[in-house]
Amino acid sequence: MTEQRDAGLTRRALLGAFAATAVTAAPTFSNAAGFLRGSGDIRRVKMYNGRTGERLDMIYWIEGDYIGDAVKEINFFMRDWRNNKIINIDLRTIDIMAAAHNLLDVNEPYMLLSGYRSPETNAMLRRRSSGVAKNSLHMRGEAADLRLASRSVNQMARAASACRAGGVGRYSRSNFVHMDCGPVRSWGS
Repeated sequence: MTEQRDAGLTRRALLGAFAATAVTAAPTFSNAAGFLRGSGDIRRVKMYNGRTGERLDMIYWIEGDYIGDAVKEINFFMRDWRNNKIINIDLRTIDIMAAAHNLLDVNEPYMLLSGYRSPETNAMLRRRSSGVAKNSLHMRGEAADLRLASRSVNQMARAASACRAGGVGRYSRSNFVHMDCGPVRSWGS
C-alpha cells in the first residue's frame, strides 16, 4: 500500500486524527440490542499479528456508516499472511469481534491468529490438524481466531456468545477463540 504525503500528513495520520476526534466527541450506547450490543455509535477494532509484527487500531464505523479506507486496511491486515492473498472480510465478523471486545472492557488488542485463509493454506492446515474444517468460513472471510492475554478463553467465548450472531469455538488447549458470522452455534471447551 502506498501513502501519499501532503503537507507532512499521511492518509493514515489523517484517519487517526479523525478517529481520535470522533472517539472523544461521540456518545456510545453500550446497551444496544442484538449482536451490536457494546458497539456504540463508533466501532473500533484493535489487533496485532505476531507472525507479521503488524498492528491495527482502527475505527471502521461511525454512526451507521462503514469507513471504506478503514475496512480496506482491516481486509489487508486480516489477509492470508502465508501468501499475501486478500479477500473482503465479512463486515458482520468484524462487528462481532468489535462488540465482543467492547463487552470484555479491555484496551489490549486482540492477537489475530487466523483471519482469511486461502484454499491452499486451509488444505495445508487440514493436512497438519484434524481440527481444520474442509469448508472453513475462514476461506470466505467470515471467521477469525483470536486471543487476549488478559482474558481467558471462557471469558472471550462468553462475550462473543452474548452477541448471538454467529459461531463461537473455544480452543482452551491452544488458548484462542474462533468467532464467525455463520449460524449461531458453539463448540469446544
